[in-house]
Amino acid sequence: MAHIIVVGNEKGGAGKSTVSMHIATALSRLGHKTSVLDLDLRQKTIGRYLENRAEFCKKAELDLPTPEYHELPEIDKATLKPGENIYDHRLSAAVATLEPDNDFILIDCPGSHTRLSQVAHSLADTLVTPLNDSFIDFDLLAQIDADGETIKGPSVYSEMVWAARQLRAQAGLKPIDWIVMRNRLGAQRMVNKELMERAIDRLSKRIGFRVAPGFNERVIFRELFPRGLTLLDLKDIGVAKLNISNVAARQELRDMMKALNLPGVDITF
Repeated sequence: MAHIIVVGNEKGGAGKSTVSMHIATALSRLGHKTSVLDLDLRQKTIGRYLENRAEFCKKAELDLPTPEYHELPEIDKATLKPGENIYDHRLSAAVATLEPDNDFILIDCPGSHTRLSQVAHSLADTLVTPLNDSFIDFDLLAQIDADGETIKGPSVYSEMVWAARQLRAQAGLKPIDWIVMRNRLGAQRMVNKELMERAIDRLSKRIGFRVAPGFNERVIFRELFPRGLTLLDLKDIGVAKLNISNVAARQELRDMMKALNLPGVDITF
């Protein structure tokens, strides 16, 4: 059965779709059959990302390793029992169809709280939460005192993950491997950055997640989206020599994939 990776955070702008695309494409490049579901039914950012990739590959006559994108299936409302939620059935039907034939299913969640996102978290074998290096984003995980040091208690997103963990335990499923990824980091070493690092480290021990490295803030990520490309595709499209920033970004991706510690994945890029 497929290993389910959920990329979730209830705040937009944390780089979820960029992280999702790079994880899914890296797995495809490593020879793992990978499918992608996009639960942002309005914006469909990762869906658009993969459409851009297909169009670029067709025009450039390239065959780049690519995860398969799937829309959620439609469900006949007449088949629902009283009290059943149609979105639960759409997601469960998609996962049930994909699980037997895939090594990994990656689910990209919207930057808001939705029923679909809530259900997806309970399905996660691995949960990846990209987080901007900001106490505004940190507030989704926990409430913190004005000193930036004292954690007062878990916040809304952490409580949702806790509820998902409880559901999995009741169903006899293995625990979620929750990874918080510090993403879109600035280059400078600042006081806020150091406070965030200490706060996340303390919180990880308190509510039970691992901390993994994400991406630094780089212009290249804005340039890759229109063509549907990732850092791993640059040489395939004729970039013979990577600049220092691109080499550093590839190393960040390598470190990120290693930190995820996904089953059966040997990082060779």
